[in-house]
Amino acid sequence: MTAYSDYLREAVSAARIAGQYQKSRFASTLAIEMKGDKDLVTEVDKESERLIVEHLLSRFPGHDIIAEEGAYLHAGSPCRWIIDPVDGTTNYAHGYPWFCSSIALEVEGELVVGVIYNPIYDELFTALKGEGAYLNGNRLSVSTRMPLSNSLLGTGFPYDCATDPANNFANFITFQKSARGIRRAGAAALDLAYVAAGRLDGFWELKLKAWDVAAGVLMIREAGGVVTTFDGSTYDVFNDKIVASNGLIHDSMVATLAAVAAGVVG
Repeated sequence: MTAYSDYLREAVSAARIAGQYQKSRFASTLAIEMKGDKDLVTEVDKESERLIVEHLLSRFPGHDIIAEEGAYLHAGSPCRWIIDPVDGTTNYAHGYPWFCSSIALEVEGELVVGVIYNPIYDELFTALKGEGAYLNGNRLSVSTRMPLSNSLLGTGFPYDCATDPANNFANFITFQKSARGIRRAGAAALDLAYVAAGRLDGFWELKLKAWDVAAGVLMIREAGGVVTTFDGSTYDVFNDKIVASNGLIHDSMVATLAAVAAGVVG
């Protein structure tokens, strides 16, 4: 089997190819389609996905693919790529320079490679199972900030937050009162990468998809952080509730989410 480092190298190449294209089209006129009332997709999402998938399959033709914009044949390979071609599509469509490509690889159900690339800032976050997480070649480590009151958190809101009571509003209000601050930038993969880099101390969100989180989850774990579900149990990328942190504030974050769910605070 090809070494994981070979997979990482090709994932980086794919992310850079897509990133170069994204920069070339940024702040230009785009063809936009709606997947829901507020959930949009642009021609850049679709072309970025094509570029990434074609590159990976040209190197690893037997691998399975899960990606946000397209349906792909699954051959039952032990190797499965999980791809978000543009995380932060709404930002991209509005000319707001905060978006990325996210590429992860699972081998026999275990995350082994993660790449998150922000082409506007040329920040390349990478992770390889058992070998750490890096930003442009520099080793990453989660922050050491604690307690929760000294922490900067990230989060987001689902597209259907105006109509579904599972909207994250009560969680947001409670964390806003108990943490130093909250940032809602609009690209979950970058938020997770920022936890790995120690720029954010924690992150929580609900209704995310596997392609939003897979690369970032591996990055945080390799940087020494913790990722669980809202109740603190084992997390996998197909769970729709995620809590990620530097580990030091994790129990406090889980306890806060439990209190909100129980109606104790909010």
